[in-house]
Amino acid sequence: MTTPPPDTDTKPSLSAFLKKDGFIIIPSLLTPAELTALRAAASNITALARAGGWPHIRTVGKQFPPWPSPPPLPADGIWGVQHLLHPRLPISQADRLAFQRLYFSPSILAIASDLLACPLNNTGPGGTLVMELCNMLVRPDTGFALRWHRDDIPWSASASEEESRLAVGSGKPVYHTQWNLALYDDDSLVLVPGSHARARTPAERAADPYAEAMPAQRRVALRAGDVAFYDNNILHRGVYDANKERMTLHGSVGHVDGSRERARNVLQHGVGEWVAECDFGGLEEGVRATAEGMRERLVRMGRESGDVGFSLTE
Repeated sequence: MTTPPPDTDTKPSLSAFLKKDGFIIIPSLLTPAELTALRAAASNITALARAGGWPHIRTVGKQFPPWPSPPPLPADGIWGVQHLLHPRLPISQADRLAFQRLYFSPSILAIASDLLACPLNNTGPGGTLVMELCNMLVRPDTGFALRWHRDDIPWSASASEEESRLAVGSGKPVYHTQWNLALYDDDSLVLVPGSHARARTPAERAADPYAEAMPAQRRVALRAGDVAFYDNNILHRGVYDANKERMTLHGSVGHVDGSRERARNVLQHGVGEWVAECDFGGLEEGVRATAEGMRERLVRMGRESGDVGFSLTE
């Protein structure tokens, strides 16, 4: 079961679901007012990016970073918009606050804290959660599909390399959680439940990474306002329909103890180049303190990590 039952106290079960399946769906995270505000903000930045007014985009035909900046706009369009928390993103203050309030919202961070088995304490030196990424996945002009992949382990890795990187059977703590929050109904994410905790099977290893189907795969169906949290090393891909609107916020949250492990996966996107400039002064006092604490831990991660390179080059 990947959606917690709505009529019980689910906190003890969230991390268990993530550990078992590698993903979990939380229904109806957003209020109608929040959904309306985020749709407006997302529509504005998507239109700006498609018109060439924001250089940090994911272009059709290239799956992994780095994407060229400023990029040529391909005929097939874009499939993502990067850096929704960037201080120089040319959007209104209302739109900027909509993205900031969502990323640092108590609802998102309470789930992340549960999944990472840490207290929701992000102010002062005892804080645990780390600001990572806040991007958006959008409808391209031409339908296409990403290849099967794990975000931080190359397809060429051997079974023993995968087991080592995944720390199979070690009881290793979880140091990140990634999430997709749908602003419109979205079933683009396809994954193999449980594959985050094991090496690929012989059938998966022999499969064409661009194959339409993988044994035991599941298409993750989200209604507008639902969010899926998942381990980014689960076997997954995205399948994009050019005829169906898609604006899905795509973020991640880290644990301070995993900074060295998470550095490459996060900093390869270029977030370290601007995060110190972020202004969270428009947020409510408690949320602002949380945001500033999480931001400072990301700044420290970048300072301590140096050049991290890229996770995948395939």
